[in-house]
Amino acid sequence: MHKGRLEAFSDGVIAIIITIMVLEMKVPHGTDLGVLAGLAPVFLSYVLSFVYVGIYWNNHHHMMQAVRHVDGAVLWANLHLLFWLSLFPFVTGWMGENAFAPLPVALYGVVLFFAALAYLLLVIALKRRHGPETAFARAIGRDFKGKISLAFYLAAIAFAFVFRWGAIACYIAVAIVWLVPDRRFEKVLLDEEAA
Repeated sequence: MHKGRLEAFSDGVIAIIITIMVLEMKVPHGTDLGVLAGLAPVFLSYVLSFVYVGIYWNNHHHMMQAVRHVDGAVLWANLHLLFWLSLFPFVTGWMGENAFAPLPVALYGVVLFFAALAYLLLVIALKRRHGPETAFARAIGRDFKGKISLAFYLAAIAFAFVFRWGAIACYIAVAIVWLVPDRRFEKVLLDEEAA
């Protein structure tokens, strides 16, 4: 199967997720800057989630450049990823509305963990589809950043109940690591074109 519909559907779902997240930020009543102070936790949680959704979109886009074909397993793995991403608006809103209380911060981490795991499962499905000696498999390599991210999320979930700002720091640290677009695919594809 061709990958075009998977990419188009994923792009549409991710655009809707971002739209829902911004619509969750309610307009304050009042005209002075003081009314915005109460929105700080909501806005900060929105910014963090926007960055995460952007990271997923960016890396999904880069990865799909090395994909030649998809199959049923890849379609389901991609839907699994989109399911976890679709929960971002809920956990973002809950965390922001409750000023980073421990349970919402932990649940945010649970959703981040399962989204990262779903991405890893998508990568595995794509590797199986393309084979071990392909440009796709070479680009993925050992995926150290993906695996270490899972460990950080698990640590953050535990931190949330003891030191919630430590959990938030873990989420921010992982986001910073992933902010730079994944160049593995670009490099492999450029090498393939040059050969």
